[in-house]
Amino acid sequence: MADQDGKEKTEQPTGKKLDDARNKGQVARSREVNSVAVFGTGFTMLYLFQSFIGSQIKTFTVSIFDSLDTFPNRISMINTFATDWFIFFTVTLAPVMIGLIIIIFASNIAQVGIKLSPQALGFKFDKLNVFNGIKNLISAKSLAEVLKSIAKLLLTGGFTYYVLDDLIGSAMELESFSVNQILVFMLDSAFALIWKIGLVYLAIAAADFAWEKFKFKKDMMMTKEEVKEEWKQQEGDPQIKSRIKKLMYEASKRRMMKDLPKADVVITNPTHYAVALKYDMHKDPAPTVIAKGVDELAQKIKEVARKNNIPIQENRELARALYKMCDVGDKIPGSLFKSVAEVLAYVYNLKKSKKKSIV
Repeated sequence: MADQDGKEKTEQPTGKKLDDARNKGQVARSREVNSVAVFGTGFTMLYLFQSFIGSQIKTFTVSIFDSLDTFPNRISMINTFATDWFIFFTVTLAPVMIGLIIIIFASNIAQVGIKLSPQALGFKFDKLNVFNGIKNLISAKSLAEVLKSIAKLLLTGGFTYYVLDDLIGSAMELESFSVNQILVFMLDSAFALIWKIGLVYLAIAAADFAWEKFKFKKDMMMTKEEVKEEWKQQEGDPQIKSRIKKLMYEASKRRMMKDLPKADVVITNPTHYAVALKYDMHKDPAPTVIAKGVDELAQKIKEVARKNNIPIQENRELARALYKMCDVGDKIPGSLFKSVAEVLAYVYNLKKSKKKSIV
């Protein structure tokens, strides 16, 4: 199986492609399923409500014949009669029509689920293109639909002939039947013919639905290149993602270096790691990491610390632990409270000593 470019469509359709197709109204749906659902529901509703519909038609017929002699004198009331007749037929056929409307929606939902597709409902100007219309008429898809229709007609026609041939043989005995018996025979024969044809049509609908499913899956298959391109669109081009990540890191580093002069202490290991802490005992529940770095960035942090007279304390284990356990902006974990408190206490005492020596 290959597309127009000759590339093999060997990959299963992705969820995105199926969703896009569904949004455009492209789904595996069989018209035959809808037709057989309407046919079966109409037949069932007529069978269930035959007494009600029959009595309604009988009453309506009697009322018409009873008013035939007075109708010419009441011609001015034709609008009233038309309204009454419309209401009569609406009420009489309401059960059947309601059942048909419900089953139409139900059969579509059963095939494709509930999904509103504005794109499918939208007006497309290319549908007005005469050349496209002619092209669609002579396409392989149209030919397949014609062949399906012919096969369906031959199958249902042949089966109908088979059933009618048997009924015609039985009808030869009607000459000895009473009028009521003939009427019963005709009704029973009609219903038998309808439900038998319905079973054949049900088999046709099942086969057509299976074919539509197979054809839809085949049409949705993708080439390896299409899958890769879709992945790029969803995940983003690796180079672009790397560039964005780099820009975000640079922006974060600039913000970090801007806040660094506010630090109370920088803890190092001493060459590879550097972590800057800030703590306000009146506001903060715990010291906060406002900058951290490794190797070159660690050296930059120490350089800024020296320029701003921020104490630098060497503590290999604590520097490594803070770097691995905390991100910039995090409070230090409880397991490091004691070690950090000792460093901060030393720094505060050092600051006090410097102030006293200046005084």
